[in-house]
Amino acid sequence: MPVLTTSHVRLDESGVAWIDDTNIKVIEVALDMIAHGWSPEEIHFQHPHLSLAQIHAALGHYYDHKSEMDEEIARSRERVERLRSQAGESPIRKRLREMGKLA
Repeated sequence: MPVLTTSHVRLDESGVAWIDDTNIKVIEVALDMIAHGWSPEEIHFQHPHLSLAQIHAALGHYYDHKSEMDEEIARSRERVERLRSQAGESPIRKRLREMGKLA
């Protein structure tokens, strides 16, 4: 009898890993675990449209490609910080600071 397996993870033409049949990137599930310390069960609670099988597959893919994905996370964080510093203070933060609501 043939055995059917599914990975629940697909790579797009750019090599980005996505959870099958969703618009969720594997790295987003990994970030939930890294940033919030969430277990697969908590990720499922927060994202009930994902099955536990999809979540475990995404985390498995993350661990199989941890160094590359961690480098991508670091590059993304650096890019955000660079853009934030270039943008300067937002108008709402400036106004709140002027009103004495921010230090």
